[in-house]
Amino acid sequence: MPLRCGIVGLPNVGKSTLFNALSGAGAESANYPFCTIDPNVGIVPVPDERLDTIAEMASSAKVVPTVIEFVDIAGLVAGASKGEGLGNQFLSHIREVDAIVHVVRCFADENVVHVSAKVDPASDIEVIETELLLKDLDSIEKRIERTKKAARGGDKKLQAEAAFYERLRDHVADGKPVRGFQVKDGEEEWLESLFLLSIKPVLYAANVGESDLPDGNPWVEAVQGIAAEEGARVVIVSAELEAQLADLEADERADFMEDLGLEGSGLERLIQEAYTLLKLETFFTVGPKEARAWT
Repeated sequence: MPLRCGIVGLPNVGKSTLFNALSGAGAESANYPFCTIDPNVGIVPVPDERLDTIAEMASSAKVVPTVIEFVDIAGLVAGASKGEGLGNQFLSHIREVDAIVHVVRCFADENVVHVSAKVDPASDIEVIETELLLKDLDSIEKRIERTKKAARGGDKKLQAEAAFYERLRDHVADGKPVRGFQVKDGEEEWLESLFLLSIKPVLYAANVGESDLPDGNPWVEAVQGIAAEEGARVVIVSAELEAQLADLEADERADFMEDLGLEGSGLERLIQEAYTLLKLETFFTVGPKEARAWT
């Protein structure tokens, strides 16, 4: 089963447009089969020139890439941690993915209403991060209460476990995601047992207008600054442009990107970065019948 990346973002940031472009790009590749599990889940091939090269060298009849599953998760609003809007659904879907692709609006368009009435990537990131942290904080508080109750008999291990949860709670209460929390030897099991949301690695997809490719704009710089502090990565992409490219044949797509002065597809970069984010490694098998990438 492929590992899963959840695509998240506030309403009207281009999240579903980006997901649909991913879906279209996968569906059009004859040797890179795309399948839709349901309207919001798709399996997307990971571009890899090495696989293409060894397949050509071996004259393989079939090329099978490794894949990542992308999930288009319902748009989040403030209050999701309390169940507002589609909050419960959003947070349960986050729990089921291995990593998060956070789409951040970095374009101006008066025809696309922003939920906060202005484009502010830092604020948008904070809204989603806050909801994840609040949900995590609730989970940790409940675990502290349960563990302290069990430790009343003087069990040293349970007391140490409760102290760990309190340290973790203080970290999260300071507005820091769990993925930046320092775990000591022997504490990994306690942390993993909580199934926290903010522990998941994040890739920021800065969604820009076509005119801001490939280098971005001041809004992108704000996202890059936040990512640098977190040790996260950023991909600059235009969801609208990628949706147009997904409707073109391969040769037309290449010509179009060349006319725009772009060296490659933003979607390909996003897919490759997501693969790297999951810390996956690839190995290959090759023969006359098939060249295959394995994770």
